[in-house]
Amino acid sequence: MAVGEGTGWVARPLVAREGERVVAACPLYLKGHSEGEFVFDHAWADAAERAGIRYYPKLLVGIPFTPVSGARFLVAADVARGVWIERLAGALRELCLANELSGAHVNFCREDELAALERAGWLPRLGLQYHWTNRGWSGFEAYLAELRHKRRNQIRRELREVAAAGVVLETRAGGEIPEAWFESMWRFYRATIDQNPWGRLYLNPRFFGLVRERFAHRLVFATALRGGQPIAGAFNVQKRDALYGRYWGAGEFVRHLHFAVCYYAGIRHCIDAGLQRFEPGAGGNYKQVRGFDAHPTRSAHFLAEPRLARAVAHYLESERAETREAIDWLRERSALKPADP
Repeated sequence: MAVGEGTGWVARPLVAREGERVVAACPLYLKGHSEGEFVFDHAWADAAERAGIRYYPKLLVGIPFTPVSGARFLVAADVARGVWIERLAGALRELCLANELSGAHVNFCREDELAALERAGWLPRLGLQYHWTNRGWSGFEAYLAELRHKRRNQIRRELREVAAAGVVLETRAGGEIPEAWFESMWRFYRATIDQNPWGRLYLNPRFFGLVRERFAHRLVFATALRGGQPIAGAFNVQKRDALYGRYWGAGEFVRHLHFAVCYYAGIRHCIDAGLQRFEPGAGGNYKQVRGFDAHPTRSAHFLAEPRLARAVAHYLESERAETREAIDWLRERSALKPADP
């Protein structure tokens, strides 16, 4: 993974010790841009520049290129978690002020972390993603039967068209993933970057080789084959009871192939493996009509310049209200029939 000065991701982990013992820490990066974060602050940066406020570099607490919510502050089990989150928040604030950095941002944090950061005066932000939740279906057909009629027919039609194009979908996990699929996945990832003007090539062939050697036990690859040859694939990560979609690409265009490989294959795997949740990644309103419902995501922000902080606080207040309304609206229009009470 290309994380370093050359890509604007400079690792500066923050560690708190009591004597020789590490009691708390967080993954911290000095950022020279806002790419690869998935909590978008480009408009803030533009506004800052217009006001004569330097926005970069900034501090980011998060996981590079990974729009997955989780613990952003690691705290020893026998100390007060909330207290140490607030202490680390204070340290981040002081780092910004002492080094003339515009601010610090904690992306995709947990609810308890957001609460502690708010107590420390940070600005809360609410976003949304589309997640699939397992209701205990016995198989993929049982899942389709619980979709509203229009959506069920749509998915079946899309899968029929993919099959009619001579494409076969295969999903393999862990040690069952053929070695050749890793090379194919690199090609598919590269194709996606090349085809999209906003794409940036962070990963390289060595990354795919290393994950095969060191991380294969957590991987789930969905691959589309035609004539026995891979033409598209999705790179997923499985941890505990969840599946996380990370990368996708195709060497050929086949109508609806993206949906079949990235979403339907992942849902089928979750049902078969008994996983409870599928997070296919950021963005994509088209996920909602395919069985993924809106869920909130959270982040927290400290901005050192008072004028910018006031403007962003005002913006976030209205954005939070709009996001809550959007989540409620989308859930009311779920592709799934209402669950039994």
